[in-house]
Amino acid sequence: MMKSKKNPKIDLNKDSAMFFVAGLTLILLLTYIALEWKSYDTIDYNLEGMNLTDELIEEVPLTIHFTPPPPPPAVTPDIIEIVKDDNPIEDIIIESTESNEYKEIYEVKDVVYEEIEEDIPIPISVVEIVPIFPGCEQEKDKRACFNRMILKHVKKTFRYPEISQKMGIQGKVYMNFVIQKDGSIGEVKIARSPDKNLGAEATRIINELPRMIPGEQAGNPVRVPFSIPIAFKLR
Repeated sequence: MMKSKKNPKIDLNKDSAMFFVAGLTLILLLTYIALEWKSYDTIDYNLEGMNLTDELIEEVPLTIHFTPPPPPPAVTPDIIEIVKDDNPIEDIIIESTESNEYKEIYEVKDVVYEEIEEDIPIPISVVEIVPIFPGCEQEKDKRACFNRMILKHVKKTFRYPEISQKMGIQGKVYMNFVIQKDGSIGEVKIARSPDKNLGAEATRIINELPRMIPGEQAGNPVRVPFSIPIAFKLR
């Protein structure tokens, strides 16, 4: 019978756990050192070939300041000549604007008044005597007769502009005019018009109004303004 070569007194697995921990610790230590290891390149700086003196010294430009010489002393003339002024200086007297109780007050005896006649137009609605249209002299209500004759005159002299008819333009033209003191028609103006051709026709109609008997206010002839709309309507 063969004898076992293994010594029963020696147990190889007894310290295996300790050796395992020691080996693991050593491996971790070597790994940490390998990761944290830093190396630097060595550069040989040759300072002998560098001239630091030339680089640090900066030439400062030389500035020369010139001081101007002092001005010469003033020369005092030996003889002082007096020049006569041919233009005498006039004294300006400023009179006081305050009242003086000792100053004599002159009595005004005659005062001439000049009356300035104000030529103010008086509307036909408030004038005492309205302008009389020819043919209304015998009418009792001359104001109504005036309005009626104005409309009759417009219808009689009315002509629709051909160009406005072709363009289909229609509307009302508002005209202003003044019956002067001599009964003539003046200051004819277009207050509002939808078209220049319609305005020109309305102006022609008003300018052809006959001379009238002027309106009166306080027994004197006055200017009476009047406004009238003239309608242009296509059928």
